[in-house]
Amino acid sequence: MNRRDLLKTGLALAGGSLLASNASAENLTSATPVPLSGRRKLGGKLEVSNIGLGVQNMWRTYQTTIPYRPEMINIIRKAYDNGITLFDTAEAYGPFESERILGEAVASFRNKIVIETKYGWAIDQKTGKRLPGLNSRPEHIKEVVEGMLKRLHTDRIDLLYQHRVDPAVPIEDVVGAIKDLIGQGKVLHYGLSEPGPQTVRRAHAIHPVTAIQNEYSLLWRGPEEKILPLCEELGIGFVCWSPLGVGFLTGAIDENTRFAPGDIRGIEERFTPENLPHNMALVKLITKWAAQKNATPAQISLAWLTAQKPWIVPIPGTTQMAHMLENAAADNIKFTGDELKQFNQQLAGITINGLRLPQMVLNYSNVEAPTK
Repeated sequence: MNRRDLLKTGLALAGGSLLASNASAENLTSATPVPLSGRRKLGGKLEVSNIGLGVQNMWRTYQTTIPYRPEMINIIRKAYDNGITLFDTAEAYGPFESERILGEAVASFRNKIVIETKYGWAIDQKTGKRLPGLNSRPEHIKEVVEGMLKRLHTDRIDLLYQHRVDPAVPIEDVVGAIKDLIGQGKVLHYGLSEPGPQTVRRAHAIHPVTAIQNEYSLLWRGPEEKILPLCEELGIGFVCWSPLGVGFLTGAIDENTRFAPGDIRGIEERFTPENLPHNMALVKLITKWAAQKNATPAQISLAWLTAQKPWIVPIPGTTQMAHMLENAAADNIKFTGDELKQFNQQLAGITINGLRLPQMVLNYSNVEAPTK
């Protein structure tokens, strides 16, 4: 059963529908959905919508299919119409293609939104060819930003992240290049993705970091150990990538799911045939709460994230209009203090088996930059 079918059937839960009238599959795609109105500040300065939109897979889905480009542009524009103001991309997505799609889609309302993108992989800026490893050398960063500005049809990047910490380049050199770009008005704010905590401190001491972007969801809660407390201490915002656990938290994946060749989920330990049956306990918990709160599992998952801290912003990605509208409507789902306490108590009894990513990918996370 795919997620769309799940929305229609409500998982056939006893005692009533999974979805309320304002969250049903039909109303999620209606002409007059309730617009997302909540706002948050990253780093105390950069105001964005409570929920953003990731456009990573708009050039190619997890299943390796190529989405219909005009529809991707429609989804981005509809997201803006529904109150979403934070749009996330990166040069590595394509490479370059997701930036081009986003730039075309938002041209008419560019000045009313926040665009965040990322640099840091070794990518030939002329051909788009992926080269081995990372590259955050100052001269490369500046070259990358020039290409970004052209692809995004803009004169500045609102929030620019280092996609992964480069173990060959001191963070002091990286931030020095970013400060130059900020001085030129080409970058307004900067952040780090999946960084080591000491690298965050060193970067922040040179120029305030606006946001950290890490994987964070009910499926992967690793940032709670060090990074979220660090963000709170330093006044840094936090943006969650994969807030729906690459589809797992929506109910689209069950213990019998197997993945297409090329789908990274097929080589993630948490989704192996051995681990999936055990990990379904989390989906069952979310589904139960979805029924209680007249929401969908995806909306419960996003609402839980936004309930953690007022400076946390999830950026769910999708290539389907109905799912974007469903995700945006999660802004209307609120936990009371007692509900959140009860949910977290039940959550504490669930463990997730398996690494979140292949080890070769994890090796790029939580890296500390070399000293200067």
